[in-house]
Amino acid sequence: MGLFSRLFNKSEQKESSQMADVNLAVIYYSSTGINYQMAKWAEEAGKEAGANVKVVKVPELAPEEAIASNPAWKEHYEATKDVPEATSDDIEWADAMLFSMPTRFGNLPAQMKQFLDTQGGLWANGKTVNKVVSGMTSAQNPHGGQEATVQSLYTSMAHWGAIIVPPGYTDQSIFAGGGNPYGTSATQGEDGKIAGDGVEGAVKHQTKRLVDVATRVKNGQ
Repeated sequence: MGLFSRLFNKSEQKESSQMADVNLAVIYYSSTGINYQMAKWAEEAGKEAGANVKVVKVPELAPEEAIASNPAWKEHYEATKDVPEATSDDIEWADAMLFSMPTRFGNLPAQMKQFLDTQGGLWANGKTVNKVVSGMTSAQNPHGGQEATVQSLYTSMAHWGAIIVPPGYTDQSIFAGGGNPYGTSATQGEDGKIAGDGVEGAVKHQTKRLVDVATRVKNGQ
């Protein structure tokens, strides 16, 4: 082994022994529960990957009357009242962020867009630079705007100076989960639940990939 190799390997071993854990914020919006379920799968996978994980929801903007008019929405709204709301502090804390939200006409829902739009102070002070991010979404049908929604999120993340980590086709679970290379996308079945059984695996792979890249970035690899 040459001198360079010995020095490099020693440095690598030293870094590995001192690698800091990644702080992962799973930031979601969910009206009837699909993206909440995806966020919980991500939480599980993030912890399995050794990250410190927070699951937080963006504030609801819809009036109580609108929520009450949809029994599934009302049920989920009440069931998740104890989930903390996302704040700028969560973004500052996070090394990595995984966003999950339904599509609205092929774009971000107003609740998620409003949350991102209120982070101008962090952006202006460089607090969003080099955050490692990825996105997931859902719709009522397989071609309901999922890809466009995740790409819309990534447009904002580019302005933030964030490092975007899509799942690509890096694992067979991506194909089993619908084959979206931009971010895991779920389809809502007639029963209001996630259709198919491949989405969980895709979410967990995407989360672990995000944590892996964030670990490399945080530890200077």
